[in-house]
Amino acid sequence: MDIVSVDRDPLPVMLTSEASDVTEAAPRAFERLEKALPSMKGRKFYGYWDPAAKGYHACVAADAADDAAALGLDRGELPGGRYLRTLLRGEPAELYPRIGPTFEQMSAVAPSVDRSRPWIEFYRARDEVVLLLPVTD
Repeated sequence: MDIVSVDRDPLPVMLTSEASDVTEAAPRAFERLEKALPSMKGRKFYGYWDPAAKGYHACVAADAADDAAALGLDRGELPGGRYLRTLLRGEPAELYPRIGPTFEQMSAVAPSVDRSRPWIEFYRARDEVVLLLPVTD
């Protein structure tokens, strides 16, 4: 597994939330998010686990013209800062179950995990997920 350190800027998003086991919450949250959007074309999708609140959120990068309230979505922000990043590839059926264990592997080698920020998934393509684990400087 190739892990690199990256610095990210904050990113405004529109989101849905689920507070339960992430393996059950993620599909529900993404289903609600996708149904709320008039089109998914050209959008950047994220998911994140908030370790402090024990909740999962499905997100889409927000444009200035987006009206989250009219879509029935909340507004939020993915926090910036330092993250460890790795890329997972594969077919969704085998890819998605690898996300949690990969985050755990990353946290085992991280110098210091920042548990005040979310663990982020960026769905770069149907068969590619970028994982971002927050770390302290």
